[in-house]
Amino acid sequence: MWASSKTSLSDASPLSFRSSVSPFQIPSPNSSPSSTSRTTSVSPVQCNLRELRTRIESVKNTQKITEAMKLVAAAKVRRAQEAVVNGRPFSETLVEVLYNINEQLQTEDVDAPLTKVRPVKKVALVVVTGDRGLCGGFNNQILKKAENRMKDLKALGIEFTLISVGKKGNTYFSRRPYIPVDRFLEGTNLPTAKEAQAIADDVFSLFVSEEVDKVELLYTKFVSLVKSDPVIHTLLPLSPKGEICDINGVCVDAAEDEFFRLTTKEGKLTVERDIVRTATPDFSPILQFEQDPVQILDALLPLYLNSQILKALQESLASELAARMSAMSNATDNASELKKTLSNVYNRRRQAKITGEILEIVAGADALV
Repeated sequence: MWASSKTSLSDASPLSFRSSVSPFQIPSPNSSPSSTSRTTSVSPVQCNLRELRTRIESVKNTQKITEAMKLVAAAKVRRAQEAVVNGRPFSETLVEVLYNINEQLQTEDVDAPLTKVRPVKKVALVVVTGDRGLCGGFNNQILKKAENRMKDLKALGIEFTLISVGKKGNTYFSRRPYIPVDRFLEGTNLPTAKEAQAIADDVFSLFVSEEVDKVELLYTKFVSLVKSDPVIHTLLPLSPKGEICDINGVCVDAAEDEFFRLTTKEGKLTVERDIVRTATPDFSPILQFEQDPVQILDALLPLYLNSQILKALQESLASELAARMSAMSNATDNASELKKTLSNVYNRRRQAKITGEILEIVAGADALV
């Protein structure tokens, strides 16, 4: 008499595929080997083989995208650093001229509008953010710095207004109508003198018309490829000597730049660091100015203001690109790890399915005997 083998598949026997294959689980990254068996520290993958193949292909494509974005950001970081270094001689030469003019004006009463110090009743904050995301906590750090500065000004009873530069900052402040914003400005992929001049004209008109008594610049200073610091610098009133100071009055001007160069060594992407010292010409102590030094000072201070804003925009862009390169590098590593984990799960389930089918064939053959 012939016996059907289908009944053995529905029974909870050791030969049944359903009872012999349990859902595979992926241990969490922070779990120890001793705790991987506990259900509280693992997350099961509830999908079939076809869905697993689809997920693996999706992770592979995501990894390719993040790897390409990392390489693009690395190339742009180099160009941004070159822009900062190339603009340094111009700023340093301006500082030398301002120092020499200031030496001749020590005994004179100079009335320069950009250097006039007034009692602070209202402050203008120029907040520089990025135009795009996918750069880690770059935008959140500078926005948090601005929020903390606004809280400090409120605690001191000082009014403030904002000039937002960058799409991310514009979106953030436009959704908060209780924050007074004087103007929204959008950045570009490569900061130019024209863009800096638009910001300089706005802060110049606010300060000279005495609508504000102080202008502070908030941007992200480029330190290295893995580090960037949100800083606050006093933009106006300017020092007659051309110094840029922070909110505590400490001079933060420096003539040295760390230059990071991306190279390949043994097939891997590495970083080489150089310190670039910008050489500036020395002016003779017997240098004579044909025009009145006050007129020269009035012409140079707005130019120096423009150069400092341009430098801040360039450093902010370099910091954004470095943060994006770091974020995309981490995303690529995570995608590689996830692909490896999913491949292990796929192989285990595939082997379990093959083993189950073999057991079904053996069970069917035994039932026919």
